[in-house]
Amino acid sequence: MFFAIAMSGCVAVLLVAEYRAWRVGVWLAKPAAAVCFVAAALSFGALETSYGRIVLAGLVLSLCGDVLLIPKGRPRVFQAGIAAFGLGHVAYLAAFALRFESPGRAAICAGLASLALRGLLAWLRPHVPAEMKLAVYAYVAVISAMLVAAAGASPSSMWILAGAAMFYLSDLAVARDRFVANSFANRAWGLPLYYAAQLAIA
Repeated sequence: MFFAIAMSGCVAVLLVAEYRAWRVGVWLAKPAAAVCFVAAALSFGALETSYGRIVLAGLVLSLCGDVLLIPKGRPRVFQAGIAAFGLGHVAYLAAFALRFESPGRAAICAGLASLALRGLLAWLRPHVPAEMKLAVYAYVAVISAMLVAAAGASPSSMWILAGAAMFYLSDLAVARDRFVANSFANRAWGLPLYYAAQLAIA
């Protein structure tokens, strides 16, 4: 509960900073919010199991991605951020695979995810710069696979699917903000959803 409250406070400050274009506030609040979900995982015993350690690696990579996405107008830094988040999703995929118990749910999710994947690529294709297309397309494929793995995880671990689904949706806000229509509205719903997702996974 402590980490949820602390993270909520950091996210509130982050949203105010984003709305007012206060870059110092973004640099302070965004990493602080990410530290909260990493600390939460440690408090829940992430270091005690293989599953926990892999999830922790994904959370730390997400923290790195958070920091790398802060600068504006830096395509190479943004690509590094995408890579960090992509590796984080790979870590989550590997962790969720350790708890794989529901092939039926995974199959249903895979069918839905494939349709969503085609729609996402068609939506993004006209807006993504040529030099970033490969990275963005690979990222979309990875987050789709992560969501399928989460759907196949143990039904007793519903936080896994909830966190994965929220993370997937929050990435749509990032994509829209960076490539389609830069607007505070994207961050207003995307950021709270993203941090809630990470805390659920933690």
